[in-house]
Amino acid sequence: MDERAFYSESQTTKPAKLNCPYCRSEDTYDLRWLVRKKKDRLPSGADERDRAKFAKAQDYMVLLDDKQTCKQVRCRRPFDVSGIKTTAFL
Repeated sequence: MDERAFYSESQTTKPAKLNCPYCRSEDTYDLRWLVRKKKDRLPSGADERDRAKFAKAQDYMVLLDDKQTCKQVRCRRPFDVSGIKTTAFL
């Protein structure tokens, strides 16, 4: 059984302070996250291995945005998002 069958997915945005590596300006950017919440019951058709996986499953978030564009009018260059974990457990 696929792991995605254990979770319900939704998207959310969270603010983060990032520094542009080119112009060195700091600003707040809204980063998109995929939130996976564990379902309250096991999907039908699961075997013993699936039950063990479901028991260990936790709620977590995955970062979707890996690049941002600088908000500074003179810069406007895309840069990689760094310093933020790409996966966070809830």
